[in-house]
Amino acid sequence: MSKTASVALAPSSSLLARLVATIDRLLMASAQISLRNGDLPRFGL
Repeated sequence: MSKTASVALAPSSSLLARLVATIDRLLMASAQISLRNGDLPRFGL
C-alpha cells in the first residue's frame, strides 16, 4: 500500500516543483530587467 501511495504522490510533487521553478524563473527575469533599468529589484511576491 505504501508503494501505491508514493507513486500516487509523485506526479503532484513534480507538478508543484514545476510551478515553483516557473515562479522562480519569472522573479529572476523581473529582477534582471529591474537591474538593467537601474531600479532596485523587488524581492518576493
